[in-house]
Amino acid sequence: MPPRQFKEARYICDFPGCSKPCKSPSGLTQHKAWCKHNPANQYAHPTTPSPPPANPPNPAQAPAPQSPPPQSPLLPDPPSRGPSPASDGSPQPAPSTPGPRRARQIHERSGISVRKHPYLSGDPCDPNGFELPPGSEPQPDEDDDDPLFPFDSPEHFLLAEFLYSRVQMSAGNINYLMTLWNAYQQQSSEPPYGGAKSLYSTIDSIPYGNIPWEGFKVKYDGELPAGDVPTWMTQEYEVWFRNPLDVMEAQLANPEFAHDIDYAAKEVKSRDGKRQYIDLMSGEWAWEQSNELAESDPALHGAMFAPVVLGSDKTTVSVGTGQNEYYPLYGSLGNAQNHIRRAHKGALSILGFLAIPKTTRDEQDSPEFRRFRRQLLHSSIAKILMPLRRWMTKARVTKCGDGHWRRVVYGLGPYIADYPEQCILSCVVSGWCPRCTAKASNLDGTAKDANQRSHIHTDGIRQMTLLCVNSEQNHECVLTQSQPFTSYFPRANIHDLLSPDLLHQIIKGTFKDHLVTWVVEYLESQDGGKELSGIFTHPASRISVSPHFPGLRRFPDGRGFKQWTGNDSKALMRVFLPAITGLVPEGMVRAVAVFLEFCYLVRRSQISEEVLDKIDDAVRRFHAEREVFREHGIRNNFNLPRQHSLTHYRALVQMFGAPNGLCSSITESKHIQAVKETWRRSSRNQPLGEMLLTNQRLDKLAAARVQFEPLIPPHLRDPRDQRRTIQTRRAMVTSIPEGDEPEDPSQTGPSNMMTSEGDVRLPIRPGTFQYLGIPALEEYIRRFLYDQYYPDSDIIGMDAPLDECPHVDPNLHIKLFLSATALYHAPSDVSGIGGMHREVIRATPSWQKGRPCHDCVYVELDPDEPGFRGMNVAQVQMFLSFKHGGQLFQCALVRWFEPYDDQPCNLTGLWRVQPDMNARGRRRMTLIIHIDSILRSAHLLPVFGTARTPKRFHHSKSLTSYKLFYVNKYIDYHAYEIAF
Repeated sequence: MPPRQFKEARYICDFPGCSKPCKSPSGLTQHKAWCKHNPANQYAHPTTPSPPPANPPNPAQAPAPQSPPPQSPLLPDPPSRGPSPASDGSPQPAPSTPGPRRARQIHERSGISVRKHPYLSGDPCDPNGFELPPGSEPQPDEDDDDPLFPFDSPEHFLLAEFLYSRVQMSAGNINYLMTLWNAYQQQSSEPPYGGAKSLYSTIDSIPYGNIPWEGFKVKYDGELPAGDVPTWMTQEYEVWFRNPLDVMEAQLANPEFAHDIDYAAKEVKSRDGKRQYIDLMSGEWAWEQSNELAESDPALHGAMFAPVVLGSDKTTVSVGTGQNEYYPLYGSLGNAQNHIRRAHKGALSILGFLAIPKTTRDEQDSPEFRRFRRQLLHSSIAKILMPLRRWMTKARVTKCGDGHWRRVVYGLGPYIADYPEQCILSCVVSGWCPRCTAKASNLDGTAKDANQRSHIHTDGIRQMTLLCVNSEQNHECVLTQSQPFTSYFPRANIHDLLSPDLLHQIIKGTFKDHLVTWVVEYLESQDGGKELSGIFTHPASRISVSPHFPGLRRFPDGRGFKQWTGNDSKALMRVFLPAITGLVPEGMVRAVAVFLEFCYLVRRSQISEEVLDKIDDAVRRFHAEREVFREHGIRNNFNLPRQHSLTHYRALVQMFGAPNGLCSSITESKHIQAVKETWRRSSRNQPLGEMLLTNQRLDKLAAARVQFEPLIPPHLRDPRDQRRTIQTRRAMVTSIPEGDEPEDPSQTGPSNMMTSEGDVRLPIRPGTFQYLGIPALEEYIRRFLYDQYYPDSDIIGMDAPLDECPHVDPNLHIKLFLSATALYHAPSDVSGIGGMHREVIRATPSWQKGRPCHDCVYVELDPDEPGFRGMNVAQVQMFLSFKHGGQLFQCALVRWFEPYDDQPCNLTGLWRVQPDMNARGRRRMTLIIHIDSILRSAHLLPVFGTARTPKRFHHSKSLTSYKLFYVNKYIDYHAYEIAF
């Protein structure tokens, strides 16, 4: 058998702004049909008026093609109550308008006004710092004689990036690969690299991203005790770092961020004049810092204020013995917008590795060692940040990613840390609030009367301890013998700069460690104290039967709710509320429900003043509802610092913008690349030096990639690395042309808008109906066409006499699809840089060679109604497309659900739906809707009541076995924003 030849994707899309490579002309033709850069795709397809049977709203106007479709010979004369026919007798579709969701987004964005700071406005200047006239273009870069240096070609660079950065191949494997390469070429040409040393040497020669590592040593300088001296007092501790000024200037000069950086503090307001809090520079803190700088020195007018966001957290690389713990310090330019920092695109860089003092178990709790360990941290951070101090009061001319030069003045910005780290950074005793002076014995009770902590307050307590050694504040409030690192820098107060931490304060703290633990304790107490047995297994069994949803963790083995990771806690949060409803007192259900409301409100990417009021109301109600745990003897008090932090979230949002751009999950994700993966690639023998070198090479490759991007031919670009922002579109039937099938599943990445999920052509004949198990398919198609051709009719297609509906040719061919792709704007969820989220909606008789999978979807009925009142839920049975009258119709056959009430459940806050039955109550209401009326996938959870879940019950039967369901708005943050 001849070897399979590699087929290069050499057919390139020629639409402006697109360079998608395809492997065949047919693949290119199909790509152009759905390409977002195709002018024909600038608006959504016709919107299907697809109301449920009960109380249907008036159908919206549907878009029309530029020219009327040809008349079908099978189309009957329009009934008198329909629209008037055209002069040629053909039916006229509705006039062309943007889809309802697209129109809603345009309306929302048009009402936003942005005002930048009038003095520190980030105006461009020349390289000497002199202001340029408004509208001046940036100076072009000088042409480089060898723009790809030190590489010979784009392929030469891409191979180095692939081996070192993507697959992280070891030196031995690189050497062996080049040996095989040389042998395969039969000495006709040399391999691109002579071996691992040649590859590493080439990477080290990259002139971009070259920020060398520096180091210093720290040693205890206090008085040594008589007798045996502890080893930590004589040991030297190494701290490695990179110049933070160089790191910030590299981020600022990154052309990828040119349009995603705020060059000045901004005030964002909606049409009604109310503030909107989004990124760090939209908060009040950045505005106040700009005011202070403008007042202190008029020479700074027109400069750019650049706050430096910091973060640190210890991480463990192995569970084995030995030195397996590291303490990285991260830095990010605060001007980068939140979606850039969350996308892990280089907006967060490692600044250094802090020292971790170790000693014997007998000495680790001594006051002297703990004091030394704290002061070592503060002194090290202050030493690392010293290069920035000079430029915190005067401007430095710096080149930015948009090609302009600006005068930049820096400042210390928010610090990302979990609660134990916050206590160390703020020199506050554990158990107290690091932001305010509320008493640890009654945190929330005294919060209203508490004052904001500051360096002045700490210094005052320090002076009191000099007069009274046994002062209460010295032992219970402030660690007076430590000096915060922020005291060495202007305009910096660590108590103000501690950022909100969604992961540890809200998700892993209040939810997992508090509420879930308390519910478990209550259930165990009701079961006679039997651990993880009896009634406690019931919530786990309920979670295991949750219907399918992309990314949902079902925990099919009924695992307990202890020792969860952050992702486990987030997954549990999505399904926990319906699982405990009916098993615990209603007060506990309300407490969990109102806390989830708070969590999903503060997780939004854009927070308005109205949302801030809802956040305050949620905190107030949560404090009232959590008393049920005290009433049942689960808690004696609620003096929990992480739970107390909820009271500060309104002020923190107003100061720093939406919290999702300053969450510790960002730094924890960076641990994987900067610490854990580099450690695994090392020799494990004193690996820190190798880890520093690996990080430096990775930064060089990333910087070179940005510079070389315009020089890489389109056919060599990996579709998964395309950085183009995806335009908002409706759900699309998935398809892939013949000859363009991906060679492996990983080829279909998030940037691909369609995937191969199935393509079956069938004639619409009685045998086809029986094969599909849908005897009335022809009737569904005819009633669907009635809605398409007569949208202004007084009745809808499902109620129209069948003989008045358009006829279909018995030889009409339909294409069946197993899935559709929905693309929508969901910046609060994990998404692309443009906030776009890609989701696959499945309707397949066998999912992963197993049982059927028919997902539920939100169907938009009335875009003028708020939230779920303008939508309904349906379960997709199949996706299909066909041509009629010369027009292509992409559709979905769905079974409807109908709302159980006209308002959400007063206990859980979730809407409830039930299967929509026909007039006799025997059959599910089924019809065909247009694909454009589908907004995105939906998730339903059964209303379990007090009944137990049958053993070995499969989740694929949940949607047909239960009669009442919750519309799960907590399945993700976008669902919460639309299904209220």
